[in-house]
Amino acid sequence: MIYSNDPETVWNAFRLGVFSSRREDIVKIFLLAKGVESESLDTERFHIIKGMRAFIDAGGEILASGTCLKIRQSEGSPLCPISTMEDLYQLISDSDKVVTF
Repeated sequence: MIYSNDPETVWNAFRLGVFSSRREDIVKIFLLAKGVESESLDTERFHIIKGMRAFIDAGGEILASGTCLKIRQSEGSPLCPISTMEDLYQLISDSDKVVTF
């Protein structure tokens, strides 16, 4: 779960997601609160969108809180499809581990 909009934190979360996915772990990332801003956080040093695409290419799945997107007058995207609290609950319920950033 990513709830930060700090570029370095988000970048590291996706790096871990890519690494874990390549180890054949099933990895899903849920963007919540400020985390739904991830696609707008690219900097010269932290290439967030590149990391998000690498995560998807490695077999990961990204979900984004529809409510948090609406608060920011934003919509989902192909990288960050709109999800619900039910999706977050199911993700947590099905997981052996939950890591937050």
